[in-house]
Amino acid sequence: MTKTSDINGRLWGARARDWAEVQEGQCAAAFHAVLDHAGVGAGTRHLDVGCGAGMAASLSATRGATVAGIDAADALLAIARERTPGADFRQGDIEALPFDDDRFDLVTGFNAFQYAGDPAQALREAGRVTKPGGMIVIMTWGEPAGMEASSLVAALKPLLPAPPPGAPGPFALSDEAALRAFAAAGGLAPGAVFDVDTHWSYPDEATALRGLGSAGVAVRAVEHSGHDAFVAAHRAALAPFRQPDGGFRVGARFRCLVAAP
Repeated sequence: MTKTSDINGRLWGARARDWAEVQEGQCAAAFHAVLDHAGVGAGTRHLDVGCGAGMAASLSATRGATVAGIDAADALLAIARERTPGADFRQGDIEALPFDDDRFDLVTGFNAFQYAGDPAQALREAGRVTKPGGMIVIMTWGEPAGMEASSLVAALKPLLPAPPPGAPGPFALSDEAALRAFAAAGGLAPGAVFDVDTHWSYPDEATALRGLGSAGVAVRAVEHSGHDAFVAAHRAALAPFRQPDGGFRVGARFRCLVAAP
């Protein structure tokens, strides 16, 4: 039986270097905001769930934290280990974390928990490995209304296979009430919610397409509809954001929920 982590590992690992070199850094403002909110510093034990190529973990380590990460994609984990050689990065399923109870002060999931086959179980696992008094942060998209990046997300929709009836869309957790209910369903106590506004910046169209094409959902779109269809759709979606120097600047917003185990 194919596990969700097997599927995600293949999709998100397909263009790992493009993700690490172009797209992952577009979320750096959110990483910094969460680490600031959590007061990460020397002695903090931090687990990043769905750690990708390890940028958030690397930023945490530079603040003095002892970091660990788990991801489905071996190709992304290889880059994470290059960035932070002393960290504990493991390949696996976020519904069954290979870590002891009450081990971490901070557990983060940057656009990660909602990709689990059983998100509630993934959150229960996050709660299990978090120390009493520790913090879990769930990051998802911010409200799509007025967010420029939502048009790039929308450009993918016609290129993807039809979702199952009732499947949540990419902005399902952007609603604060839905996000709080999501955390509670995993046995967590939801607390503060804050938004982080940022910009995705690309020096040219080729780099923009490289970055946007590196996400797992984009890889799936290319597999389903073809590379040419992906390029055509994204060239059209990017056009309004072209700058005088030929680069692109696209506003994006992320929503973060702070929860306790």
